[in-house]
Formats: sequence, structure tokens, C-alpha cells
Amino acid sequence: MKNHYKIPMMAGALSLMASAAMAQSLDEKVNAIFASSTGWFVNLIFSPFPGTSFPWIVGWLVVAATIFTVYFGLIQFRAFPHSIALVRGDYSDPDDAGEVSHFQALATALSGTVGLGNIAGVAVAVGIGGPGATFWMILAGLMGMASKFTECTLGVKYRNEYPDGTVSGGPMYYMVKGFEERGLPMGRVLAVMFAIFCILGAFGGGNMFQANQAHAQIANVVGDYPGWITGIIFAGIVFAVIVGGLKSIASVTEKVVPFMGVLYVVTAVIILLMNFDKIGWAFGQIFEGAFTGLGVAGGMVGALIQGFKRAAFSNEAGVGSAAIAHSAVRTKEPITEGFVSLLEPFIDTVVICTMTALVIIITGQLMTDPTTGLYMVGEGGMIQTVDGNSGVALTSAAFSASFGWFKYILAIAVILFAFSTMISWSYYGLKAWTFLFGEGKGKEVTFKVIFCIFVVIGAAANLGPVIDFSDAAIFAMAVVNIIALYFLMPIVKRELNSYLSRLKSGEIKKFN
Repeated sequence: MKNHYKIPMMAGALSLMASAAMAQSLDEKVNAIFASSTGWFVNLIFSPFPGTSFPWIVGWLVVAATIFTVYFGLIQFRAFPHSIALVRGDYSDPDDAGEVSHFQALATALSGTVGLGNIAGVAVAVGIGGPGATFWMILAGLMGMASKFTECTLGVKYRNEYPDGTVSGGPMYYMVKGFEERGLPMGRVLAVMFAIFCILGAFGGGNMFQANQAHAQIANVVGDYPGWITGIIFAGIVFAVIVGGLKSIASVTEKVVPFMGVLYVVTAVIILLMNFDKIGWAFGQIFEGAFTGLGVAGGMVGALIQGFKRAAFSNEAGVGSAAIAHSAVRTKEPITEGFVSLLEPFIDTVVICTMTALVIIITGQLMTDPTTGLYMVGEGGMIQTVDGNSGVALTSAAFSASFGWFKYILAIAVILFAFSTMISWSYYGLKAWTFLFGEGKGKEVTFKVIFCIFVVIGAAANLGPVIDFSDAAIFAMAVVNIIALYFLMPIVKRELNSYLSRLKSGEIKKFN
């Protein structure tokens, strides 16, 4: 009798094993197709200067951030207090045109930047570039504040305002209108190029990378299973939110972003306080590694490259994406949103990324080997990370070293980070899509469906091809955007001087 029961049970088990094997095979096929079709694009964006290992795109971002910092007279430091006042709503007029408040615009843009770049991205940076990469991340974040200020001011100034109260803005619009205002050619060509890259960036860094690392952390908690399952669940939830438009997105992000930020930062602060005696040593490692490389492959240059790459991927300063979200703010003063936006790289990179790096360094999760380079120490032993393919696992191991249960909290944080980033980038991609193909419900739904399909692809692919494509797509946006910013920054300076003179004279008054 027992054998009669065993046969169907064994058959069922074999069937489940076969299904699992087929599912994993599907993941592998998706990854192979994705990797083979995007390699040329990645190579183009990250090709180094001749005779060096320094990617030209990193130099492009560094030079731009430096120019904007000098041109606007260290605006990121001068305007910091007024930026806080604007976010509090001290100067907000509810009758101004726009869809969202200063705080909601900041939360929406932050939800697109404060994400897995702060968790997995930092781990990749220190896993390849060593502790010194943190120094360059901080420097990139501080300088990037000026880039963000420039692009978001222009985003509001040249936005389209529609009769129903909705707005569309971002680099596509200031490239067309701003160039026409200055009598410059090529504005529309740049706008089309940016829109194409923005859609690719939305599918890559704002979507697939998020889904990929969310699945990695969930699998780390519950056990390995096919990525496409996570992708389908995420796609359904994301679609349910983004179908409601920007106001729906803003109402979600203004709640999710503060919660997930506080959850993550408070845990990091507790760990740092528990290891207070090591903080000085950790900063010593960061500064020493920034200029020596501490024996890591590439030395100082390797640390610099990784620091700037991951900072740019995390805070997106100069990329132009945040200008799309900030364009929807309720204000009649474009420069005010420039002030608000410069807080993003500070919160994202200077605060959160630094905390992540400090926890990784202090908890002893990094060690160097003189023959093989840098390694990651995880719960299951030593895992080599010179190729950056472990991502969120290093951060999880670092936090779990102090709190064994933190991997469960991190799983929640990763899901929230990934979710909020995806819904924000869906809006960025949608605005680029409608710029190319026109406004209309049918066109919007088409984009949203395609976006959700890429959620599934991202969860199923391996991190290597996903992170390479994500970086390339987002940095391609920066190439076009920064060209436009160079031509239009005199307009921003004019707006800045006008606003500051009126603020000083008392013409601009508080509403609250």
C-alpha cells in the first residue's frame, strides 16, 4: 500500500524539479540574450581615454560638476539654508501652477535616486575600488549638487503647462525652448537623443537593476528561486501605482521615501555608534585608500573611477532625470526648485552612501589579498568581488555582522527602495516617451506595459549585464544633457541673480 503512495509522490517531486530546472533555464536564456545584445553599447560609453584605463564618461561628469560649482560660486553651500526653508514650505504659494509641492517633488526625485545604488552600488564601489572609493563618492556628491541645481532650474523654467493642470518638463523641453530662445541650432536633435537615452535609462537603471537586486536580497532570505517570479509580482504592483499618474506616484513616494530612508539610516547609525571607536580608523582607511588604493587593483585611479561611477549612478547629477520630476512643482520661480534639488546629491551620496560604506568598512567585511586583490567576506565565507557581481550581498553581510536579523530588515528596505525607484523612473521614461510620440492615454498605457515587461527581464537576468547596461544608458543621458547645460547655464545665472536680489530686498516673502 505504501508503495502506491510513494509512486505519485515521487512523480510529483520529479515534476517540481523539472519545472524548477526549466525556470532556471529561462533565466539563463534571458540573461544570455540581454548580455549579447547590449555589449556594444556598454563598450562605447565606457571606453577609456587612449593609453589609460580612465573612462572618458567619468571625466565628462567630473569636469561638468567642477565647472558648474565654480560658475555658480559654490551655490551648493551658499544656498543650503534657503533650500531647507523651501522644502519646509516657507515660501510655497498654493495658487502657483504645478502638480506637486516642493517636498513631494523632492521625495519623488529622491525615490528615483535613493535606492539600490546606495546599497548595492556602494558595495560594488568599495568591492572594486577599496575604501578610498568612498572619498571620491563624497566629493562627486558635493560637486554634483551644482549640476543638479542647474538642470532642475531649467526644467521648471521651460516646462509645458496644460489646461488640465498637468505639466511636462525636463531636458527635452529646455533643449528645444532654451536653444530657440538663445538662437542656437540642434536643440531638437539633442532633445530627441536625450529622450531615447532616457527611455533606455528608465528600462535599465531605473527598472532592471532595481528588480535584479530586489530579487537577490529576497532570495538571500527565503532561498533561491527563479527571478522571473519576483519580476511578475513587482510588475503587477508597479503597474497598479503608475497607472494613476504623477499625483499617485507622489502620494506614494512622499510616504515611502521618508520611511525607508529613516529605517536604513537609523540602523546604520546604531551600528556606527556600537563601533564608535572604529570610526576614526575607518575614515583613515577612506582617505588613505583614496590616494594610494591600499593595494587594490588600479590604486588611486581605480578608487577614483569607482567612486565617481557609483556616485553618478546613485545621485544622477548631470543626468537630467530629476529635472523631469522637479518640473511638476508648484512654483512661479524656477530657481527655487534648483535650490531644492541640490539637496538630493547631499542626502543620497554624502549621507546615505557614506553611511553604507562606513558600515561595510567598520564591520570588517573587506580585506585585501596581495596576490588576488580585494575580497568580500559574507556569511558563507569569503566571496571574491573584484568583478562587482555580488552587490547587495556585501551590504547585507556587513549589517548582519552586528544584527543577525538585519538581512530581513534589509530585504524590506531593498524592496521599498526598488519599488520607489521603479515608479519614479516610470514617470521619467513616460515623459520621454510622450515627448517622442505625443500625449494620449493609449500611448501612455503602451509605455507602462513595456516598462513592466522590463521589470520581469531585470529580475531574471544576472547582475553583471544589468549593471553594465544600467550605467551605460544613464551616462548616455548625461552626455547629451551636459552639452545643453553648458549652453544654457547663463540663463540659470540670470535667474539666480534676479531671485537673490529680490529675496534680499524683501520682495519675495514667506507664505508660512
